This record gives sequence, C-alpha cells and structure tokens, in this order.
Amino acid sequence: MADLQRPTLCCCRKVLTVPTKPSEAPRALGQCHLVDVASASNFHSFRLRHFHLDLNINFALKRMTGWQVLELVPFQPGVQSLILDTHPSLLIHSIDCKVPGASGGPDHFLSLSYRVEAFTDYGSSLNITLPAAVIRPHRAFRVTIRYTTTDGPAIWWLDTELTCGQTRPLVFTQGHSVCNRSFFPCFDTPAVKSTYSATVRVPDGVTVLMSASRSAYSKQDRLFQFSMEYPVPAYLVALVAGDLQHADIGPRSRVWAERCILTCAVSKLGGSVERCLNVAEELFGPYVWGRYDIVFLPPSFPIVAMENPCLTFIISSILESQEFLLIDVIHEIAHGWFGNAVTNATWEEMWLSEGLATYAQRRITTEAYGEALTCLETVFRLDALHRQMRLLGDNNPVSKLQAKFEPGVNPSSLMNLFTYEKGFCFVSYLSQLCGDIKKFDTFLKAYIEQFRFSSVVAQDLLDFFLGFFPELKESCVAKREGLEFERWLNDCGPPLCEPDLSAGGALTGPVQRLFDLWGVEAPDPQAIATFDVSTWSTFQTVLFLDRLLDRSPLPQEVMSLLSSCYSALLDEMNAEVRIRWLQIVVRNSFYPDLHRVRSFLHKHTSRMYTVPLYEDLCGGVMKCFAVEVFYQTQARLHPNLRKTLQQIVFHTGPANASATDPPLLDTPTEPPTSGAIALRDVNVSA
Repeated sequence: MADLQRPTLCCCRKVLTVPTKPSEAPRALGQCHLVDVASASNFHSFRLRHFHLDLNINFALKRMTGWQVLELVPFQPGVQSLILDTHPSLLIHSIDCKVPGASGGPDHFLSLSYRVEAFTDYGSSLNITLPAAVIRPHRAFRVTIRYTTTDGPAIWWLDTELTCGQTRPLVFTQGHSVCNRSFFPCFDTPAVKSTYSATVRVPDGVTVLMSASRSAYSKQDRLFQFSMEYPVPAYLVALVAGDLQHADIGPRSRVWAERCILTCAVSKLGGSVERCLNVAEELFGPYVWGRYDIVFLPPSFPIVAMENPCLTFIISSILESQEFLLIDVIHEIAHGWFGNAVTNATWEEMWLSEGLATYAQRRITTEAYGEALTCLETVFRLDALHRQMRLLGDNNPVSKLQAKFEPGVNPSSLMNLFTYEKGFCFVSYLSQLCGDIKKFDTFLKAYIEQFRFSSVVAQDLLDFFLGFFPELKESCVAKREGLEFERWLNDCGPPLCEPDLSAGGALTGPVQRLFDLWGVEAPDPQAIATFDVSTWSTFQTVLFLDRLLDRSPLPQEVMSLLSSCYSALLDEMNAEVRIRWLQIVVRNSFYPDLHRVRSFLHKHTSRMYTVPLYEDLCGGVMKCFAVEVFYQTQARLHPNLRKTLQQIVFHTGPANASATDPPLLDTPTEPPTSGAIALRDVNVSA
C-alpha cells in the first residue's frame, strides 16, 4: 500500500498524484495537468532535478552576469522544447546542451536555438528548441544558459547612501511571488521544487548570503559557494550581498546585519529564536533546514519579512518595535514547516502557506509567551481583516481562500489579509472540530511528515484531515450546514466563524474601555486619566489607535484633547505606534501636530511607513504639505519607492503599475480615495 498513489483534485479540478510515502521526492507534477496561469513554462513536461548558478556581481554597473545549468528529466518522449519563465530585464547570451556522442564517442556541446516571447507585464517566456538526441524519457540531460540580469523586479540595488551604515552598496533579491524569473530563468511556479547550488563572485569586502543549507568562502578568489540540499520552489531562492557582519544568537542561529545595527538586532532577539524553534519542533516535528539565520535589510526592503529557507529576510525598520519583531520572527519560523517544507501548489491557494503559518505562529506564541498575548495579537489582526473587508466589499473575489485569477493577473495582487486571517480562521475551525488542540497538533505534525518537500492543494490537506480523524468524516463535518468546507474555500466575504479570543480579555478589555470613553460626545478627562497608556504593550496601543482611526474624522475638540493626553507620550514610542497617531492627525486635519508628520517622514524611508501617510495626506486637504515633504526627502528614497510616491502625490498612475516597481505583498489592488483605508491598515508580512 505504501507504494500506491491516490488521485485527488486540485482547485482547477485537475487530477494530481499525491505520494503516500513521506520520504518520496516531490510529487511528479509533470505527470498531471495542474495549470498555473502565472507561469509560461512547460513545467509539466520535465522534472527539474537540480540547477546551478554561477554569477559575478558588478555593483558599479548594477548587473549580475554568469550562467545557469539545469539538470532535467523529460517525463515522456516527443518533447521538442523547454519553456522557462524569464523577464525583459534578463538578457540571454547563449544556450547550449550536452549531447551524447554517437556510437559511444565523446559527448559534445550543441548550441540551441531559442526565442523570447511576451507573456504578461511581469514576465516573458523563454522557448528553447531541444535536439531529439537528448530527449529520452526519464533520462537526465543538462542545459546551460548564459545571461545577464540587471534591475528586474526581483533585484534591488541600493546605492551606498541608501544602506544603514552607508559604507558600501548592497543588493538583495525578493522572489515572492513571481519575481525570480528576473533573477534566473526558471519554472517560476510553486508546484516545482528542486535542489540548487550557486557560486558567486564579488568585490573585496562584500559578504554574500543565500537561502542555502551549506556555504563556503574562498578569500583568495573572492568567491562564495552555496548549496541547498532540500528541494525548494524558485521563489524561495534568495541572495543578499553587501557589508554584512554577524553574531551568533543560538546553537543554530545567527544574525546578519550592517555593523551599525547588529548590536541592536542581537539585543532585541536575545534567546527568543532558539526558544521558539524548540517550541515549534515540539508541536510540528523536526526543523529540517538546519540553520535558522536572519539578515536585517535596510528600509528599502519592500515588505516586512520573507521566509527564505535557512535565511529569513527582515526589514531593519521593525527593530523599533520588539513585539512586532517577535511576532514577525515567529511567523517566519512557522514557515519552515508551512510554506517552505509543504507549499501551496498554485498561487490561487496561498492560504495553504499563510493561513497555516499564521495558525502555527499563534500556537508557538501561546506555548512560549502565553495565550493572552496570542489573543491580543489575533484581535488586532482580525480588526485589520474587517477593515480590509470594508475597503474591498463583501463580494470581492479576492476574499476567497481559493481565489481564481485570469491569465495576466499578478499573483501578488492576491496577497492580502484573507490569505492570512481567513485562512487562519479556517484552520482554527478544523482544530475546534477535533475537540482537543493537542490532537490537532499531532495531525499537523503528521501532515508535515506526509507531504514534506511537496506542493499541495487544499484537497490534499482536507482529505488527509478527514482520513486522520475518521470519526469526523463519518459525521460529515465537511458538509455541516453553514460551515461547509466548500463554503470556507469558495465563498466571498469574512470568515464563517472566528475563534474564541476571550482569554485575551485582560489585555483587550482596557483597550475597549478606554476607546469607549473617547466615543462619547464629550469625553471625561478624569475618567480617561485613570488609564496609563504608558504601561501598555505595543499591541494594546496600536489596537486602541487603530480603532480611533476607524472612527475618524473626529470633532476638533476631541482631537485637541487626544493630542494633549497622548501626543508627547506617543513621540517616545516606536514607529508602529507613531504612524497610527500621525494617520489620525492627518485624517482629521489636525494642524497643531503636523510638524510631527514632517519629522516622521524625514526619519523613516521605508515603504510601510511612508506610503500610508502620503496616501492620507493626498487623500485629504494636505496635498501641498505632501509635495513639500516629498521634495525635501526624495533623494533618500529608493527609486522604486520614489516612483510610487510620485504616482500618489502627482497622480501619474496607479501606485503599483510599473514593471520595475513590482506589486507589493502589503498593497491593495486599487489606491484608496479620500477617506478610504490606507495601505498601513492592511499591511501584512510574507
């Protein structure tokens, strides 16, 4: 029975083949008809066993030049071409293939013809003609592609003045969701996983890191070598190169950062990483990736965090808020099991990574730091989910867990809070059906063991769940009226139910009571003074401010009282708190505190802190102020962010329309209008 394979259906109602042995290689998607409309490749025709990158990084010219070797196995005879995803920013120089010699003679290399064709605004297709001599079913062959890549959506070049330490330039890559086709030609779909290796040459004084399980460095040759021994999808291949230092923070973890922020990063994380890794292993089984290192990137990093295996990328701006930092790190740790080890097979079901990772993050947080903190953070996020629902509308199809999109739609546009929080609520509902959260922990551990290093669809998860709990299958829980699994997956709108968060009442209760005091026509200063906000946690404070933001516009008398009570106090708090107060200031046109907005925008140059304020400024009556501050600060902004802000301030087009400024994971599909919910309200990390 262990050698048998069972058919299942993907969200496109196409048959997949699911391996039943945990130790098997990733599922042979080439033998099925899974459709990924975000990929131009013919990934179903080949098995990608391994690929190697050999790159030379030139900071002066802002380009990477080198070659890639792909080791492929065709699934059937008659395949005449290899089609890979690529991007207009990637220039192909030549392609060749090793061909076996005739009658036992020596092998020789054959130059291959190819053509690049338009696909979507986020990529192209590379169609390579293959010689019949190398196409033998189930027999490996190698293709070598020589190329140069420059400033595509995956590759972010930072001039020296845009780095934290301003000592030398830095470059990093960001592959999620479909950006890495501008880094190297690939099967850019989460359905395909392979091992990879890389050799990278850089100037003196530059350190290179990659999302790899092994690494080596030759100082004499200025050459870094990497190897990822576990299969990963293309989007999880990541690189950063710059003036980076490191410090160990645990037996299998170290922090990498520019020297000027390294001490701060180490002090903020302390022993929390190893503590959370240990808790996660108790809950979900062994951490298979070996290392869990973190690199803190300058404020130009376009999202909050990215779960690249062995090497999490995090924006350095988040160091200001220890609580947000901790939760973000735990979320990325959770991806080591959910998203990296077991991956959604298509971008239409991102919740299989993000919803499960969010659930796992909260289980880890509960075990390590207590249920009250978990409930507080969940209330804060669910508030944001309902805020996004008000922005998008109850019937918006992106609120489906199985979101369908047409060819040409960038999967990043589907990256919203529904994939996280609605997915989390569905997973929480499954855990409630078990009646015992520990039993559900055991199920998740078995799920990881079953599908490790595979890509799955929702039906895989649900079939395995019902098989693991046969009594639930017999009681037809999948068709329970009003909570049908099919409705969870395919209905628009909010979650069908939400978990009980009353255990966080000691933390959320004071927030609600203070908020209620501010909700009356004439707030009572004496009653308000009984609440000492300075003793609150960051999550309590931002929950309070978010709810005030939801109630805006407020009467000017109320704004004056709010400012006198909290403005000076909030000045001393972290950026997550301050930006919310400043959004309240802007949305209520409260001019006495406008100087604080100017100071904030002069200090902070990250997308997550600038875009929301500029949108609010330009959506109200303060556009002239926005123009003034933009001109004062634009030289310190990354070119991609500068372009986005120009589009907001000067209405030159949609903020995320540019191919060189890729759609971001924390951005709604349409820019808000006056009075709408700003980007900061729907911010998510990867």
